[in-house]
Amino acid sequence: MKIAERRIRFGKTVPWVLAVFDIAAMVASFILASLLMPPYQYEIWLSKPVILLAAAAWFPVAWKLAKTSRYRAMKMERTAAEAIKALGYHAMLFISLVYLSGVPGPGWQSLAIFYAFAFLLLPMARTLARTILKTYRRHGRNYSRVVIVGNNETTIRLLSELENDPGFGYKVLAVFDNSPCDIQNKGLFYGTIGQLEPFVRENEVDEIFCTVPGENTEVLLAAIAAADNNKAQYYYVPQMSRYVPRGFSLNTLGHMAVMPVTNSPLTSWASRFAKRSLDIAVSSTAILFFSVLFIPVAIAIKATSPGPVFYRQKRTGYKGKPFNCLKFRTMQYNPEDESPVEKNDPRVTKVGRFLRHSSIDELPQIFNVLAGQMSIVGPRPHMISHTEHYKQLIAKYMTRHSIKPGITGWAQVNGFRGSTDYLWKMERRVEHDVWYIENWSFLLDLKIMARTVINIFIGDENAY
Repeated sequence: MKIAERRIRFGKTVPWVLAVFDIAAMVASFILASLLMPPYQYEIWLSKPVILLAAAAWFPVAWKLAKTSRYRAMKMERTAAEAIKALGYHAMLFISLVYLSGVPGPGWQSLAIFYAFAFLLLPMARTLARTILKTYRRHGRNYSRVVIVGNNETTIRLLSELENDPGFGYKVLAVFDNSPCDIQNKGLFYGTIGQLEPFVRENEVDEIFCTVPGENTEVLLAAIAAADNNKAQYYYVPQMSRYVPRGFSLNTLGHMAVMPVTNSPLTSWASRFAKRSLDIAVSSTAILFFSVLFIPVAIAIKATSPGPVFYRQKRTGYKGKPFNCLKFRTMQYNPEDESPVEKNDPRVTKVGRFLRHSSIDELPQIFNVLAGQMSIVGPRPHMISHTEHYKQLIAKYMTRHSIKPGITGWAQVNGFRGSTDYLWKMERRVEHDVWYIENWSFLLDLKIMARTVINIFIGDENAY
């Protein structure tokens, strides 16, 4: 099988699969809108000119969606965001075509019903399609063959990212460098740079990632030549701190590439307003559940151990300011003991163990959210003693305090909760927190909340 033929087929798979789901979502929206619109609009809505104009407006939108479809490591929130943006384009094109063509067009009420369904169904359809595709890839199908050139910390981090989720569609075949290293323990190290091109050709490699420093011209040119000669995609991975995963954009200055620092999305007042609105909406709704759970939880806590129902602890909050973090008490009452909870900690009561495992003990923090001290999603607040300790050990640790702490967060839904008995656990937690700050979006918050709810039902082995 020729490399070019396999690559073309691989590249076209994703857009065609997503196109089927897109069309199904738009057709379903069209049909549902026709069922709910006023009777006098029904015939206009289902008339041939309106259907043709709606379909014509979809072609440029489908082309735009197809461009984003080829990204293999597509996050679900980005998929949904692209779908919503595409619908905005469709609305402008469709309404403009109806107006310019002079055909009897549907009323604003009909359009509102149609796009209400479309804004709901299209992101859901694309997210479902991506989920199916990722599941298909996890079974060893539809993947991209990858090799890495380099031998440094960036190489190890890149390898971890590529292998983090098989659903993204990457399969690392080998690592090449003139100096073998610990990557050999993973069974991936293949050989020197001189062996790169024959390997790429014989194994039909799709993508080459190069992590060597820029001054290593010989290796860089060899990697580029191997990619060009075998129709593989070449990527250069700059050596940057793990705590600045996406803090730069790429511009050009003449023939030079320059990377200006980009601000967090949460520096925008519109983003902060959207996040705060979500906090108020979710915490206000959660109060209803709190009122139902409070009495049985309070009785269970008081019946199994003496002491107050609630536990207040000073935590580090927004901009490093301390606040009283509120929780249901889950341990034997001892106001002098503030040491962190370990696995199978004897201080945790039987009721407390259930509350912690189900995360119900965090529910009172909705009042911290309403008071503006916390957010639903954000870096988890640490004890003040932890803040003083770790800010001396971990780079960019204090960056996590540039936004409000959260009841749940990106680190927690990725398994980094519970004990931090080793420094690397806290480093990974901080790394995820900084990534969240640099990449915040409204849809990302919704995704984290959804994953938190799922974890509550399926259980989390780190919740103790």
